[in-house]
Amino acid sequence: MAEKRNGREEVSVSQAAYMETLQEKINNYSDLLYRIAFLQLKNNQDAEDVVQETFYQLVKSRKEFETPEHEKAWLIKVTLNGCRKVWRSAWYRHTDIVPAGELPESGPAEAGGTMEAGILEKERNREIMEAVWKLPRRYREVIHLFYFQQMSVKEIGAATGRKESTVTSQLTRGRELLKKNLREEYRYE
Repeated sequence: MAEKRNGREEVSVSQAAYMETLQEKINNYSDLLYRIAFLQLKNNQDAEDVVQETFYQLVKSRKEFETPEHEKAWLIKVTLNGCRKVWRSAWYRHTDIVPAGELPESGPAEAGGTMEAGILEKERNREIMEAVWKLPRRYREVIHLFYFQQMSVKEIGAATGRKESTVTSQLTRGRELLKKNLREEYRYE
């Protein structure tokens, strides 16, 4: 009888350790994955669903990763694939509106700046995010990962399954489109 109890205790201890590790991963990566999903889907609920599905896939696979970078790349790839799955749904193809209240908040203004400077910076950041959202998805993905998540071209290639040369050319073309859009719509120089 004591052997059975010890076996159960070992299982519950290892399960508790796994749950603690999982909670740590959720705490570390949920914000990053949500931002990626939101940028792709432009909808809070869909982004939350994709992030939840990403962590479900992690639990289901019980995958062991070589490095934290490998784990991060895998989670980003699963998130992007989940966004693509939502994009392919019939309902999603017929909507393309971002309610004004769903625009993500940019960081707070610098503490040393004036209130006016903070408001102007926040408005500028909002305009830039809107311009990024208007880019085709393939450019929007790489620009977001490169500039907002500070991933290298190599990391983006691994996360998206694209060649480094493809990522580089998409970054270049995305920057050109972004610059053109900002000049036309917001009169940036």
